[in-house]
Amino acid sequence: MHTQIPNKMTLFLWRFIKKQPVTFLVALISALSWSLNEIFFPYFIKLIVNTITGFHGAPHHVYQALLIPITALVSCWILMEISQRIQGLVLAYGFPKFRAQIRETAFRYISHHSHHYFANHFAGSIAQKLSSLPNSCQNVVEIIIFTFFSIIVALIAAFTLMWLTQPTFALILLAWFCLHMGIALLFLRRGNSRWEAHAEAVTTLSGKIFDSMTNNISMRLFPRNAHEMSYIGKIQADEIKKSHHASLNMELMRLIQGLCGVIFIFSMLFTLIHGWILGWVTIGDFSLITMLAFWVLGMVWYMSYQMAVFVRESSTIHEALSLISQAHGIVDAPKATPLMLDQADIQFDRISFSYQKKTSVFHDLSVHILSGQKVGLLGFSGAGKSTLVNLLLRLYELDSGQIRLNGQNIAGVTQHSLRQSIAMIPQDPALFHRTLMENIQYGRLDASKEEVIQASQLAHCHEFIEQLSEGYDTLVGERGIKLSGGQRQRIAIARAILKNAPILILDEATSSLYSVTEKLIQDSLHHLMRKKTTIVVAHRLSTLADMDRILVFHQGKIIEDGTQEDLLKHNGHFAHLWKMQTHGFLPETAIPATR
Repeated sequence: MHTQIPNKMTLFLWRFIKKQPVTFLVALISALSWSLNEIFFPYFIKLIVNTITGFHGAPHHVYQALLIPITALVSCWILMEISQRIQGLVLAYGFPKFRAQIRETAFRYISHHSHHYFANHFAGSIAQKLSSLPNSCQNVVEIIIFTFFSIIVALIAAFTLMWLTQPTFALILLAWFCLHMGIALLFLRRGNSRWEAHAEAVTTLSGKIFDSMTNNISMRLFPRNAHEMSYIGKIQADEIKKSHHASLNMELMRLIQGLCGVIFIFSMLFTLIHGWILGWVTIGDFSLITMLAFWVLGMVWYMSYQMAVFVRESSTIHEALSLISQAHGIVDAPKATPLMLDQADIQFDRISFSYQKKTSVFHDLSVHILSGQKVGLLGFSGAGKSTLVNLLLRLYELDSGQIRLNGQNIAGVTQHSLRQSIAMIPQDPALFHRTLMENIQYGRLDASKEEVIQASQLAHCHEFIEQLSEGYDTLVGERGIKLSGGQRQRIAIARAILKNAPILILDEATSSLYSVTEKLIQDSLHHLMRKKTTIVVAHRLSTLADMDRILVFHQGKIIEDGTQEDLLKHNGHFAHLWKMQTHGFLPETAIPATR
């Protein structure tokens, strides 16, 4: 059972911040030391200026008079530098760990989504969101701590110093700050939806590019390079358009804020000059207020700029969490137990299932497969063969009924233990872009090199692996593209041999092999099937010759059940399919009878 990932940014960030309380507390304190030092620096300059202008003794005695303010200034600066170096050291370890925890948590959660989830989302979009999420989270935390928190604390200190100097300056600062932030909030409210739309457009673009790259061979064979460029270009144009809308909104905001900043500075300068003329502003006050005004202007301007970045990064996080944090479609029961399986007796008890509410695949289907039986599934495309296998693997949930293994309802056992008990060899196996050793060892991670080689020999892939320049250390390319279809299938068979699960599912595992190799592989599969409950999804009838039973599917129902010999004698649907097969393969749909 995996804990639900929060779909709100603040809750999601807090989940990882609280795992490193010392790290982020140090970050807050160091940010505070920086902001306060920036504010008190002008105050010390004021003390120095007022001391010099009001000094009437011998010139060389001025050092003694300046001892306290200069010592205070240097001390604050040294303390700030020390805190900044401590901050850098702590965050050098803290932030990578922070990103890693987010990445691992998100990846673990995504990997437990249902088959339906991955079938309905671009793998490229998921990967793009997963890769951008940790960095965006770090950027948001940095902006909160080092911009919003530190600058707001500094602003409070600046306001206090101005108020103590002369309340008029503090009131001008407050009026300008409220106006500046009001403009920012007004524009960011409108810009937030635009940045979210842009983040969604970026995700869509990434997914489409990944889809084109994945189907690169189709793009070359037809050829459709120009078409793909045009197709991607249209989606990219939409991304550019949404980026323009969001960016122009920000630029208009900054234009208005810039005009307000000019008014703020001139208001401060005019008040200072007027106060000096009237005698209630000293030269030291002049330096303090001027430095504070320009510092506040720069920092608040930077904060408003970072607000735009904050909105953009927040939109990226929200966009990622909206996809990643979806509730798992298939979850283990609260009291799920590991499946205990030595021999596999499979019972489908009055199962009903539909991919969509209006399209039923099975209705009250029951079938019992005895332990150790070899059962073939036969029927036209869409008859329900693959669906039955997917339900056994619990890639989808039943609408009603039960599937039991040795009397254990698979809905009440852990998904991990269920799938650990089943080895499947698909018709078109996909491999990881890793070495051949790693791909075969995926069947049993603790397998030794000798066991991998033994499994490879049984699957008759050891021969071609040895001929490769790097042998078992050869990288196979994305999805195993560097290997032929037959070679990939032999690797998948070796992986299944190594797994040695009590249930074996074959989805026409020899269809991509040459006839000579197929004979060798069939011998290996016969060895693999011993003492295992085997289900074979057949696309050609020759595969079913050694089956104990053949289940003939038609429109989600089992219309015939028996051995090949019995079914041929019965002269029913199976016999009809036997006559229809072309070059050993079944057609996709029934061929109408001709007169």
